[in-house]
Amino acid sequence: MGMGRTGWTVYTGREKIIVHFLITKEILKFLTCISMNADLPILIAKIDIMHKIYTATFILTFFIACTDADKQENTHTVNKNEFTIYAPVIKDSFNISVQLPEAYNKDSTASFPVVYITDANFHFPMLAATLKQYERGGLLPPVILVGIGYKSFELMDSLRVRDYMYPAALPSDEMNAAGGGKNFVTFITEQLIPYIDSNYRTNKSDRCLAGHSFGGYFSLYALLNQVENKRSDFNNFIAASPSLWYHDFYLDRLSAQLKTTPANDTLHIFLSVGGSEDSTWSIEPVKKLAKSIEQGSFKNIQMDYKIYNNLGHMDVAQLSFIKGLQQFYKMQQ
Repeated sequence: MGMGRTGWTVYTGREKIIVHFLITKEILKFLTCISMNADLPILIAKIDIMHKIYTATFILTFFIACTDADKQENTHTVNKNEFTIYAPVIKDSFNISVQLPEAYNKDSTASFPVVYITDANFHFPMLAATLKQYERGGLLPPVILVGIGYKSFELMDSLRVRDYMYPAALPSDEMNAAGGGKNFVTFITEQLIPYIDSNYRTNKSDRCLAGHSFGGYFSLYALLNQVENKRSDFNNFIAASPSLWYHDFYLDRLSAQLKTTPANDTLHIFLSVGGSEDSTWSIEPVKKLAKSIEQGSFKNIQMDYKIYNNLGHMDVAQLSFIKGLQQFYKMQQ
């Protein structure tokens, strides 16, 4: 709400209602009365009536504006949902966050691609906001975003090691990881995805798994696991700054395994790393894996990788998620 040169302006989302304090016939009469030395009490009474009319009009307009803003806010709130789901295979619960696209409520017959993101306690709030704005701006198609998180930010920092890595860590990894990645894949593919598909209008042939760092490693491990087991749970994979050094570069076997991918399964892979990251342990492994996949000349696998100059490890995630999705949907057009 603001005040312009000619009166008050009340903004209500896309439209604005302007209440102008114009010089009406009553004001003209008022000026005429002054010039004719009219009775002062009559003038005061007229002014008082006009003041009440203008005040009531402004209050009513302001009330309508606030009500409209509340309706818009409530509409946006309905598009988000959070719940907890227990995973028997892991013997732990996960906090799941879901954001529906704005187009979801506009067409009750439409189904939408689903993007699953790990480390949701950190990444989901930022990515959810960006996807909403990119949908509005026509920079990405409407998608359902599903964040897989933990009970707290602090727990995420420790439990992600339990869930994202496979196999168990070697002494050279200098970390305690039991190798729970296979169980985490089972939870997502056999429990979470069926739940999301049964409760939302999803495009079951268009799913993306996105992750960063250990989560990026998990995205690629999930791809390896999917190919080994001849499944087709995901068709798009984003691995931002994946920890490829883990378990003596265990995921180097991915390129060879991709040769067994069924010809009718089209996969899209997006790899990225920051140009300011460690060359030996981060940049070169990503380049090596990307080139090995490219040299495989897989007709049904479309792969792209980016090195983002001047970006560090934590800077790469959100940019990679967005650019990866843009690359996937550009390929599918």
